[in-house]
Amino acid sequence: MELFNGRPADCTGRLQKEIRCYDLLDSLGVSYQRIDHEAAMTMEVCLPIDEALQATICKNLLLCNRQCTSFYLLMLPGEKPFKTSVLSREIGSSRLSFAAPEYMERFLDITPGSLSVLGLMNDGENQVQLLIDEDVLKGEYIGCHPCINTSSLRLKTRDLMAVILPAMHHTPRIVTLPVDA
Repeated sequence: MELFNGRPADCTGRLQKEIRCYDLLDSLGVSYQRIDHEAAMTMEVCLPIDEALQATICKNLLLCNRQCTSFYLLMLPGEKPFKTSVLSREIGSSRLSFAAPEYMERFLDITPGSLSVLGLMNDGENQVQLLIDEDVLKGEYIGCHPCINTSSLRLKTRDLMAVILPAMHHTPRIVTLPVDA
């Protein structure tokens, strides 16, 4: 796998939602590196991508409350276990569960397997609250998809927090999930 600086020179055949990610990052003056790869649907498939990016690769989960009235995008380190009950207690929302794929598409313009913090650029009405596990913020770099799972990006964590999220009008809530959940 080869690490490239910035967007592809030729975007022919790439989806508009991916190109919009590059447009956003470029408009903000954020530098990033990119790796193109086969579709990465699981964290196991992401392991060689993680090694090439040398970044914190996140497990991204779209969650909702029982009534499907509150939605959350949770970012946590790929190797960290997750239990809904622990997070439910921390954020004061009972009965969290995984949101149906149609919500992912409606709010973030992303299909399952491609969930990414960059999808929040498509959430103009702030329907999705971003939750970031504190361990994600410890690394210098963060890895994410540009709204499609055939490419992965390496962004500086500080750029995500100080430039990208404010530009997308999303304020993250930092959560603390135990390693031994």
